[in-house]
Amino acid sequence: MKAFFEAIQDLFVNVLFAPYDFFRFTSNWWVANTVSWILAIIGFIAFIYWMLQLKGYAASGEEDKSITSHTYL
Repeated sequence: MKAFFEAIQDLFVNVLFAPYDFFRFTSNWWVANTVSWILAIIGFIAFIYWMLQLKGYAASGEEDKSITSHTYL
């Protein structure tokens, strides 16, 4: 069982996080935070897309907004 968890550690430390070692030792702030900026931009684009989808759904009038739409109201 110990070998299993050591294999997971090896995968993450030596393979998946290896590119971050390059960013960690750079002296330039912009280069070091490139991944963070890319993820922030992707998140912002996803947020805008989701808001536009919600606006389109609300404008289509498919939702029943009457007071009697639920029995407990």
